[in-house]
Amino acid sequence: MLPFASIYGIIIWIRNKLFDWNILPSENFKIPTISVGNLSTGGTGKTPVIEYLIRLLFANYKISTLSRGYGRKSKGFIKAAIDSNYYQIGDEPLQIKQKFPKITVAVDEKRSHGIKLLSNLDKDLDVVLLDDAFQHRYVTPGLSILLTDFHNLYTNDYIVPTGTLREFRKSAKRADIIIVTKTYSVLSPLTRRRITKLIKPKPHQTLLFSYIKYNTLQFVPGINYDNKPTKRKFNTILMFTGIANNYPLQEHLKNFCSELIVMDFYDHHKYTQKDTEKIIKTYSEIFSRNKAIITTEKDSMRLYKTELIKNFVDLPLYFIPIEIKFHDNDKSKFDKIVLNYVKKNKRIH
Repeated sequence: MLPFASIYGIIIWIRNKLFDWNILPSENFKIPTISVGNLSTGGTGKTPVIEYLIRLLFANYKISTLSRGYGRKSKGFIKAAIDSNYYQIGDEPLQIKQKFPKITVAVDEKRSHGIKLLSNLDKDLDVVLLDDAFQHRYVTPGLSILLTDFHNLYTNDYIVPTGTLREFRKSAKRADIIIVTKTYSVLSPLTRRRITKLIKPKPHQTLLFSYIKYNTLQFVPGINYDNKPTKRKFNTILMFTGIANNYPLQEHLKNFCSELIVMDFYDHHKYTQKDTEKIIKTYSEIFSRNKAIITTEKDSMRLYKTELIKNFVDLPLYFIPIEIKFHDNDKSKFDKIVLNYVKKNKRIH
């Protein structure tokens, strides 16, 4: 795969240079824009960071999120409604709209076009959060946040198809903040120093460390199962996911069962009738009464408001919400950078 990776890498390098030399246009916007992205093909935890930013800014600012809407069947600019579904806007925007119904959620393949429409449609809009936009260089964000998985740092990775990087490691220099995600809940100073030496942040960059907090199980919307989700242990858990990296969830669920059965689907997998039949058949063959089906919140959005949810209506199908937590003083550092940037660049209405 190395020759193919080299060809791909050269093409991406040329593309980036065209933006660096201003041959390809990259727009700056007067409205504050915060980009959250990664160098890899996925699985670094962008959505929890977007949700963290919403919680941080919501009380004092009018917010919109903008993403491509990966997996949707629609095209162009769409402003999400509370009754939107996965096929219209994609799983991640749907998840955000369901959790934060009062904010504006929009999708557009052309981010610059989307920002202009959002800005014109709502003159009171204060900030746009760009999901998975690190490679979308037609927009120059005011604040760029780059995520890297603790267990798969971009410094140890390679260009696809040899590795999972979308562009060369040196592209990380465009970021203002680098967050190492999915660390263990306890992070030693030695580990922090070791990773800092590997990443070697530039003078203009702030390096932070975070981990995943798992919250209480919740029923996937549309389920009528009698027993309410609890923190009690199950004999067997059937876990199915269509995300890039499900190993943290596997490790977490092992604490709540004697046996964990894992069914993997590819990232952003569009579930079918055949898939649901396979999941239910596997569940029915588990010889235990104390059993459950658990998936991620993002996966549940690909079942929510579709005909497929009817197949699970009387089964114990749960999802487990997650959120990002920072280590030590990293939370205050992150909050200060973000709040100062938005306050300084806020539009005068």
